[in-house]
Amino acid sequence: MENTSKDPLHGKRLDAILEELLEYYKGYGELGKQINIKCFTGENPSVSSSLKFLRKTPWARAKVESLYLYVLRQKKKQNL
Repeated sequence: MENTSKDPLHGKRLDAILEELLEYYKGYGELGKQINIKCFTGENPSVSSSLKFLRKTPWARAKVESLYLYVLRQKKKQNL
């Protein structure tokens, strides 16, 4: 019997979450409006610098994961 998790974050890499959020919000401009973190709103934000910050900062990572879960719910609603 296979153990499968109901948690949508289970097995999801932080870089994949960030890429999906960037795609959904069409870049750092809109993502920065959703989560006001300097790594998203500063000059020339990049995936690598954002990941570096998020991996070191638990509260910021929690905000990103929470927004990701919200986006997943929104996508599910749009498909219904």
